[in-house]
This record gives sequence, C-alpha cells and structure tokens, in this order.
Amino acid sequence: MNFLTIGHRGVMGVEPENTLRSFVAAQQAGLDAIELDLHLSKDGALVVMHDTDVDRTTDGTGPIADKTLAELRALDAGRGEHVPVFEEVLEAVRSPLQAEIKDVAAARALAEVMTGRDLVSRVEVSSFHDEAVAEIARLVPGVRTALIASRYGTDIVDRAVAVCAKTVCLNIRRLTLEVVEHARKADLRIIGWVVNTQDHLRLVRALQLDGATTDYPEIKRTARFTA
Repeated sequence: MNFLTIGHRGVMGVEPENTLRSFVAAQQAGLDAIELDLHLSKDGALVVMHDTDVDRTTDGTGPIADKTLAELRALDAGRGEHVPVFEEVLEAVRSPLQAEIKDVAAARALAEVMTGRDLVSRVEVSSFHDEAVAEIARLVPGVRTALIASRYGTDIVDRAVAVCAKTVCLNIRRLTLEVVEHARKADLRIIGWVVNTQDHLRLVRALQLDGATTDYPEIKRTARFTA
C-alpha cells in the first residue's frame, strides 16, 4: 500500500504558508499532494488562506470577507509573496491538491472552478464542516471528499459515511486504535495530521494509516524507511 505524504499549506514549516513559494517547494520536495485552504473574498474570489482574517499571515488586518481581491493582493503574505487565488495554484504546480473549504459558499465557488476545468481527478475537497462536504459532492459528481476532525471519537466515521466522504483526516493527538478500526470497517481512507516528527511518523505507520499531512519536506524522505 502506498503511503501518501501531503504538504500542509505547502511546506509551512520552512516557507510562508499558503503561498505559491510554499506550494512550489512542496512539489520540488516530492510530496505526493499539497493541502491548501480556501476562503471567499468580498468580491467572490477563491483566495488561498487558512484563517478567517489576514492578521496572522500578512502585514494587513481584518477579515478576508471584508476585503476585495485587489486589497488582498496588496498585502505581503511573507517573503514578498502575495495572497494567491486558487486558479494561480493550479497553474504554478502540477501536484494533486487537497483543497479545504470553510463553508458552503466556498464549496459552491470551488465547484464552479472544478467543473469548468475538469479537476475531479486532481483535486480532493476536504472540510471540517459536514454540510460543506455534502454540498461539494452534490455539485460535482464523482468528486473525492474528506471530512477533517480535530476533536472526535468513533462518531467521525458515521459522519463521514453520512456525507459520502471516502477519507477522514484526523488529528493524530487524539487518534486511537478504536477509531482506526471503526474507519476501516467503513472502508474509509485515513490521513493523520500534523506529522512533523519521527515519533509522529512511527505512530501513523504503526496504525497503518494511508498517509500523513506534514509541515516539513523531510518527512517524505524518511517515511519510506519507517515501518
């Protein structure tokens, strides 16, 4: 079974998160896929940023939803990088993408891009929100979806099944063998996050997870030797 390594917001441990620079570095490091986060700007652009506001990752302040794309573009997202839109990422890297959506509105905007560009085979869509996963599945036939959880029990499996997600992305700090076994019985793929140390990597390999989301490119190099 192939073990998947996913770059978290690119390689945010070494480059500014959710920037083209970070995504290109993740691809160059040989990570199997790249995870990113999507929000809608005030004028409806799919911008790549994790938080609901720009304060932590740029030199600006305030909610993304209150800013136009032009206003967001004027910000420094780290090392002179600008805040990218999703379409730019599609052009900048060739890697498979895992796009995390924050709400139903973002699901609808992403569905339009995925349909127009025929991205079903390249982009897996993930969310913490059951309704967002259900909405993207309704709008994009055949889309691969993943339900993310930070605090959870075996109920995460039932929630994933209910929205037809094929993958669960789970915080490894709360991961138990019981959850893994329950997910396997439901034929779900399991990705652990965030895997940044050798101990984390040994844990996810011991639990026979399908992959790991990491901030650091060296996890890719060491994962193949860790049983």
